[in-house]
Amino acid sequence: MSNMIQQYCIAANHPCFAGHFPGNPIVPGVVILDYARDLLQQWQPNCRIKTITQVKFLQPLHPEQAFTITLSQGAANSIKFVCSCGERRIVTGAFLTESRS
Repeated sequence: MSNMIQQYCIAANHPCFAGHFPGNPIVPGVVILDYARDLLQQWQPNCRIKTITQVKFLQPLHPEQAFTITLSQGAANSIKFVCSCGERRIVTGAFLTESRS
């Protein structure tokens, strides 16, 4: 399989919104990256992330907004990821991976 796609929605009562930001909650970037990492582990359980080689946070993601994460095989040990909300790209980036030993 050359890519993996999964849809998510983060509930308004998720603990990440406690201080991020009262009155105008936004999903923290690290939470989105965590979802991408978990999806990668489902897709390719024998690899681990060595580093994030690129990440761009393009637009905010709010609670209860459905979003999709798409992972695709890049060059060599690179896995590209795109988080989108409809047609809007929210986050793009790439993981450098290595085999678990």
